[in-house]
Amino acid sequence: MQKTQPQAEREPVDRKKTELCDFMHALSRHRLDLSKDKITTLQINIGLLCNQTCRHCHLEAGPERKEMMSAQTADHVVDFAHRFGFDTIDITGGAPELHPLLNDIIQALRPLCRTLILRSNLTALAQKWERLFKPLKDHQVTLVASLPSLYEVQAEAVRGNGSFRGSLETLKKLNQLGYGKEGSGLKLDLVVNPSGAFLPPAQSAIEKRYKRVLAEKWDVAFNKLFSFANVPLGRFRDWLIESNNYEAYLEKLVSAFNPATVEGLMCRHMLSVSWDGCLFDCDFNQALRLFMGGQKTRIADLSRPPRPGELIALGDHCFTCTAGSGFT
Repeated sequence: MQKTQPQAEREPVDRKKTELCDFMHALSRHRLDLSKDKITTLQINIGLLCNQTCRHCHLEAGPERKEMMSAQTADHVVDFAHRFGFDTIDITGGAPELHPLLNDIIQALRPLCRTLILRSNLTALAQKWERLFKPLKDHQVTLVASLPSLYEVQAEAVRGNGSFRGSLETLKKLNQLGYGKEGSGLKLDLVVNPSGAFLPPAQSAIEKRYKRVLAEKWDVAFNKLFSFANVPLGRFRDWLIESNNYEAYLEKLVSAFNPATVEGLMCRHMLSVSWDGCLFDCDFNQALRLFMGGQKTRIADLSRPPRPGELIALGDHCFTCTAGSGFT
């Protein structure tokens, strides 16, 4: 498989409506400010290796990616979390299940936060089931799992052949452990992304539908569902350009700007660490290498978390997080 060109090295798209995609102008128009608040979440991307090559992946993770967090960088992350403490620590990738040190990372981080999250595409979890199911349950790790569609054809158009059935089987195994079951203390949340160049429907409506269909057809249960728009970065950006949907999709994001989402945006409360220890305001800024504070800094050199009022690196992709219900 030919390796895709890194996002930062691509030629910019020639926009006819550049003024349309000015996120700072949108904030100013609504007399809004977007800056750091108290940092409560530490997000850790432990590698870009993944068993899938999803069409909507903004980080372009896949089987050919070799970038993985080193043991030394993981130690720096744990040390930082120990010194400052966080309400939530969020482990992501790639497919974080494929990192050989994941169990050690979970064990080290779990005492340092109220909620420890692992983001999963479910099929990678199935590959490492025997190694991971006990630590996940014992440490009561919250699982946030991607299931882009209830239709096999649509889901596999995004994530590849066999991914849909494999995901359902993993969900059933998780239910057997207690995940997604009321009163178990084992949370299983689902994330849904549209399969094309359109915005997701209302989150409450799609959650009801997912709960009903998954229960009736496959006897699968989960706790909450989050419905997010796709960010026009990475492979999804490439697909939008190739299918001549890029400009139209940006217009949809801009038109759906919801000023009520700004107060709760995740970048205000998050410190995001990439696989190489560099610091960002969010996972999407990692894709563009938009460094936190405008300069390259690694967690080993950070003396404290960002303080309220410090600037957040912004770009046109931020319209994704303020469209509809937004990313909160």
